Amino acid sequence: MFYSIRHSTRFRYSDSVRQSVMEVMMHPRSEGGQSVRQFEVTTEPRARIFARRDFLGNIVHHFDIPSAHDALSVVAEGLVEVSAPRLLPLSGHVKDWDALDDTVRAGDYWDFLHPSHFSRPTPALKKFAAEIEWERRDDPISLVQHLNKTIYESFAYVAQFTRADSPIDDALEARQGVCQDMTHIMIALLREVQIPARYVSGYLHHRSDTSDRSIADATHAWCEALLPGYSWVGLDPTNNLLATERHIRTAVGRDYADVPPTRGNYIKTRGKGSSEMKVAVHVSPADVPRPEEIEPVGSAAWISLPDSALNMSDDWEEMAQQQ
Repeated sequence: MFYSIRHSTRFRYSDSVRQSVMEVMMHPRSEGGQSVRQFEVTTEPRARIFARRDFLGNIVHHFDIPSAHDALSVVAEGLVEVSAPRLLPLSGHVKDWDALDDTVRAGDYWDFLHPSHFSRPTPALKKFAAEIEWERRDDPISLVQHLNKTIYESFAYVAQFTRADSPIDDALEARQGVCQDMTHIMIALLREVQIPARYVSGYLHHRSDTSDRSIADATHAWCEALLPGYSWVGLDPTNNLLATERHIRTAVGRDYADVPPTRGNYIKTRGKGSSEMKVAVHVSPADVPRPEEIEPVGSAAWISLPDSALNMSDDWEEMAQQQ
């Protein structure tokens, strides 16, 4: 299946800024059943854009705008081919635990087995783990699918309930959140039973015949678990899905802190000011014309950036997007 993707992010500032430096992580990965056929990033004001790979193989574009500006637009457009992943059975064998442990001992999975910035054990996580009687049992394949369904049934999806920097306790205590929260919770629980788990940032193509809870025309997040005989398997607890040909992978990391779509800094011209961000995402089958301009709908309106990122004068400030 071919998909056309347009991901537009706009920042506007109450006062002009002297300089912006930004990293963009919107380039889909080419591996396994996914292949990037075309991709480009453009900015306004125009900038010379460079690319590098990070320590996990994600492609990161970065640029610098050294002149004064009161708005910044970043548009990423791509054409991606995705094939259906290998089917996962409903269950495996109890001996698969031994096979998994052997795989872990033979490889380098430290980053995906230990606590990270957002996916870490907390009292609220331990309470939830006890509630669902979370422990190693049965086999790894059936256990991860059971957890995927359990999180789906235990948490309501509520757009914008949390922020990009919210800890998992906010969602655990309210039993609601967004895909980012449910993914972080699932990753933390998988690591507790020594199943390597990582965060996936990307997009989910919504069809009229599906009942996805996550919002269309937005970025999406899910997790991948290392399973014996299958390598990394994608699980989407927000929608109680195994990753399908509708899931388009952009970047992988220990958690969201490794893979925000945009991360940057700017220097103000003077004093305090305010900043807003607006994001628009459009994913469609490649035979459907891509709109020239996609305006955000629903929750994707102008979002005021937090005061903590706006109270500086000549210091750096960070900008990020929530999934």
